[in-house]
Amino acid sequence: MADDKKTDDYTIEMGERKDKEWASEPTPPPRSANAPVAAVANNPILPVLSYCGSSILMTVTNKYVLSGHDFNLNFFLLCVQSVVCVMAIQACKSAGVINYRDFNSDEAKKWFPISVLLIGMIYTSTKALQFLSIPVYTIFKNLTIILIAYGEVLWFGGSVTGMALFSFGLMVMSSVIAAWADIQHALQSYGHLSTEASAKISTLNAGYVWMMFNCICSATYVLGMRKRIKLTNFKDFDTMFYNNLLSIPILLVCSVLLEDWSSDNISRNFPPAERNNLILAMVFSGLSSVFISYTSAWCVRVTSSTTYSMVGALNKLPIAVSGLIFFDAPVTFPSVSAIFVGFVSGIVYALAKVKQSAKAKSVSLPTTNAPMSASSQSVRDGLKS
Repeated sequence: MADDKKTDDYTIEMGERKDKEWASEPTPPPRSANAPVAAVANNPILPVLSYCGSSILMTVTNKYVLSGHDFNLNFFLLCVQSVVCVMAIQACKSAGVINYRDFNSDEAKKWFPISVLLIGMIYTSTKALQFLSIPVYTIFKNLTIILIAYGEVLWFGGSVTGMALFSFGLMVMSSVIAAWADIQHALQSYGHLSTEASAKISTLNAGYVWMMFNCICSATYVLGMRKRIKLTNFKDFDTMFYNNLLSIPILLVCSVLLEDWSSDNISRNFPPAERNNLILAMVFSGLSSVFISYTSAWCVRVTSSTTYSMVGALNKLPIAVSGLIFFDAPVTFPSVSAIFVGFVSGIVYALAKVKQSAKAKSVSLPTTNAPMSASSQSVRDGLKS
């Protein structure tokens, strides 16, 4: 990459001798042709905006596909996304944009259980997003952080500070407000005793159940990955490559055996009038997962870890707002209040992690890079779901 090249080997020319005297000023060193590109790539604003945009793109495109009339080919959707992701990162590797290790069967065997956990996480994520609005889905996703934090306490000797505990309370409060706002909107829109209201509440309850399973699967995936990654020493794109490659055969078999591939069901999932748009959205959602990983690494490299933590917290707001803009998510005072409380809880949690990290550094300065905690890793892996 152009911005990774070192440019400190300048050649200084002292000017030419003329009439036995040196020129008064030396000739300036030649400017690299890649300097403007490197300046733009190292500008922190661009990676932050790219990271936020890719997160919104993936969530919105997934919701667009899943919000279709009776869409039920979730395994097929995830299989297409994995295929697109593998093809995209392989093309980037061939072009020299990124780099990751080649496939190794021994490493694949070690990583296979993590890929199975990932499938559980992303499948339950699509089911929850299918039944819930984007703002509610984003708010409930914060509950995963609580499970991961206490999983660290139980299995890795982690700790929960008072500030983090306060943020957990805000996360739970925002989830309760969001659920109450959804149920009240359904009752007010369709009537308390109507069949439509009962059907809507049943749909919401199904979404809450899938969201609970997703939080459990997400926490299990992140905690399991933290333990397994020590055996393989995988980097970001190594993880992405093996996760998606090993997921393809499992998702394909599940789709063929568990999903309805009759012509009527295919027509119902992909109506002729919207078929091209749906296929394009599925491809975009696969590409956006690559964008998220790349822009996440870019953001970490260009900015500080504190900035990246805050970006992860602040990113919840535009994702939630995108659901209000692009879809028919109810805009009421309780729903907006839930988004705001969830947004504040993310900021408080990010500040708590930054404060805890700064305190740990003040006690002892490590001579090597400390491994990233599962709680911090969840910020990076949570939007891929």
